[in-house]
Amino acid sequence: MQKITAHLWFATEAKEAADFYVSTFGGDSKITSTTTLSDTPSGTVEIVTADLLGQEFTLLSAGSFFKFNPSISFHISCKTKEEVDVVWERLIKGGTVLMEIGEYPFSERYGWVQDRYGLSWQVIFTGDREKVQRITPVLMFVGKVYGKTEEAVTHYTSIFKNAAVTTMLKYGKGEEPDIEGTVKYADFTLEGKEFGAMDSAHEHNFAFNEAISFMVHCDTQEEIDHYWEALSAVPESEQCGWLKDAYGVSWQIVPTAMDMMMSEGTSEQIGRVTQAFLKMKKFDIAELQKVYDAD
Repeated sequence: MQKITAHLWFATEAKEAADFYVSTFGGDSKITSTTTLSDTPSGTVEIVTADLLGQEFTLLSAGSFFKFNPSISFHISCKTKEEVDVVWERLIKGGTVLMEIGEYPFSERYGWVQDRYGLSWQVIFTGDREKVQRITPVLMFVGKVYGKTEEAVTHYTSIFKNAAVTTMLKYGKGEEPDIEGTVKYADFTLEGKEFGAMDSAHEHNFAFNEAISFMVHCDTQEEIDHYWEALSAVPESEQCGWLKDAYGVSWQIVPTAMDMMMSEGTSEQIGRVTQAFLKMKKFDIAELQKVYDAD
């Protein structure tokens, strides 16, 4: 299991979307598990876990509370221009072009698309350049958090292990509306997984929200406590293992033991654990295990 995985919130289409992404990306992409939870505030919800080009994603159907927007997108690195075109044509069906497919100063073949579900993808030709992974989440800091990219990246890499900043490219003079010294693009790794981030001073009608969050899988209560203390900055957003950081990005701090409970437990055990975690803000592993083991 990856230490940090992307979590995508859908109204009702999690399974449909997972099937679409598996067929779109191909290769070894596959759905790895499906779980149904009953009697939640959203009613019956479906959780689908998928491996997409070697990256683990969790897709949730839990009602139309949040909508995807380009503040978080996903880079897809392609070794050939032909591969860029194939992936682009699959993603654009029913979707919206954000940046036309074509040649740009940073890549000979690139396009930015919002797919039929509203999720944003940046499809880019990288050739033989060595990449940590094929799909990389990219955070765009706009509006109230514009200019905070470098601060946020420094903050994240101080919290997680096996973390480093690999690229920090700044805007220069004459690149208005962006301010000289803000971040044009940053590459960084957390727990060995690659992330991207950038500032954008252009007018945008969106901001980070709960539609996309990042799940941090923890083996111990000490780990949960560490990440919760380091990341949570909006107390009113703390619920069911969810939190918001100082920049508005949502995280879920979850025990790996709960994955086992939800995948291997009986319907009664899963139901008890569900009702227990719904009452929690920060997860308590001992309490969840107690409820799971109860007669």
